[in-house]
Parts: sequence; C-alpha cells; structure tokens
Amino acid sequence: MKINTLLKYNQFRLLLLLIALTFSQSNIVLAQTAEEFGAVINLSGKQRMLTQKMSKEIMLIALDIDKQKNLQNLKATSSLFDKTLKGLRNGDADLSLPPTTSPKILRQLDRVDKLWAEFYPIVQNVASSGQASSQDVASISATNLKLLKQMNKAVGAYEKEAATSGLKATPGLATTLNLSGKQRMLTQKMSKEFFMVALNHETPENKLNLLETFTLFERTLQGLKVGDSTLGLPPTEDTAILNQLDKVSSLWNDAKPVFVSATSQGAQISNDDKSKIASLNVPLLKEMNAAVQMYEGLTK
Repeated sequence: MKINTLLKYNQFRLLLLLIALTFSQSNIVLAQTAEEFGAVINLSGKQRMLTQKMSKEIMLIALDIDKQKNLQNLKATSSLFDKTLKGLRNGDADLSLPPTTSPKILRQLDRVDKLWAEFYPIVQNVASSGQASSQDVASISATNLKLLKQMNKAVGAYEKEAATSGLKATPGLATTLNLSGKQRMLTQKMSKEFFMVALNHETPENKLNLLETFTLFERTLQGLKVGDSTLGLPPTEDTAILNQLDKVSSLWNDAKPVFVSATSQGAQISNDDKSKIASLNVPLLKEMNAAVQMYEGLTK
C-alpha cells in the first residue's frame, strides 16, 4: 500500500509539474513586449489609413488625375493591406508582427476579413481594367467606411490589450500611438471626401464628412503637441517629435484653406484645387507617418 501511495504521489507531482511547465510556456508565447505592442498598434493603425488611401486612389482614377501612377499606387496599397491583415493574424517576420493570440481580437479580425473579401474584388477590378466607373465609385463609397470602422475596432482592442500588458507602465503611450496613427488615416479620408465632392458624388454628405474629418485632424494634431484630456492624449515632451509635428502643421496650413473652401455652400472645386490636394495629401501623410514612427520608437 505504501509503495502504491508513493507512486500515486509522485505521479501527482509530475502532473503538477507538467501543468506548470505548460502554463509557463503558454505565457512565453502570449506575452508581448512593449516593442511588439508598438509595432502591432502602428501597423494595425496603418491599416485604417490604407482603407482610405485605396478609396482616394480610386477617386483620383475616376477623375483621370495621374491615372497610371494611381493605378500603380492602388495595386501596391491593396497588396500591403492584404499582407498586413494576414500578418496581424498569423505573424509576419518581415513586418515585425507577432501572431495575434487573443480570441477577442481574432474574432474582430474575422469581421475585417469578411468585409475585405467584399472590398478587395472591387479594387482588383479597377486595377485590372484601368478604369474607375461611376458604379465602382458608388461601391467603394458604400463599403469603405464599414471596412474602416471594423479595422478601427481591431486597433482599439490592440490598444486596450497593450495598455494593460506590454505598455502598462506608460498607458498614455498606447493612446498616443493609436491617435497619431489615426491621423494618417484622416489625411487620406479627408482627401477621399474632397475628391468625392469633386466627382459630385453624394455632395452634401461628403461636404459634411470632410468638415468633420479635418476638424478632428486639426484638434488631434494640437492635442498631440500640448495634450487633450478629452482625447486621452498626454502632451508630447520629446523635442524631436514636436519638431516633426511642426512639419505636419506647416503642410496642414497649406492644405486647410482648400478643404475649407470645398465645404462652403455652392462651392465649385477648381482644377487647381484638385491638383493642390493631389500633390499635398501624400507629403502630409508621409510627415505624419514619420511622427508615428518616432512615437513607436519610444517603446523600444
């Protein structure tokens, strides 16, 4: 009896050890560093921007503005969105993305996948045909915000997980990464809305959307500099980042009057205005992206 009891005791201890090892290994797999969370929030946030950049490129193709260049851009943008979406789920060494393990976030990515399966064929059709018909414009108009909203929910879920895990020591940084990343999206969203107005597509609605988008962009830009308690933004103290945000402000000051004019009643968008936004929106995006990369660098 004593021998049997001893054997059972040792077996029980072995079982407990195996459970402990399994739990420990699972924590190693699930744990993400602040640097990894920085990359995830940055690139998931960038996905929001890509939904609007693709939509804007289709509007430019429909307006016959730099058509060949925008067709190439559209192919590259959509391919990057597709690659990053897969990388967020499964991991991607090239993008420095760890795989997502949270069941809640994976369910949200499922919703993004479902909308992407509707959106991507429209993009591919425009890219392959070299034309953006009025039907393509209407289809993109009807679907792009749905894709954006579901992607934004995924970013929010990543931010929440980061604030209580890998970035728990500096939770304000998770919000800053999210909202500075969102600024990239807003540069493309307002440009898309501007070109939709130029196409006379759902003009009253897009004028209102444009006004709301650039108002939020301007407020967030100021909040990134000096803080905004309503937005949950702490002030930026890093001198290099503040200098970068000043570059964004300079470009914004050039573009803002054209956007404001487009929202006025009875406004007609001139070819010069179209050309100005077509030439300014990407530099504005790039300078904002440089600021996001600098914020991400604070996690390293």
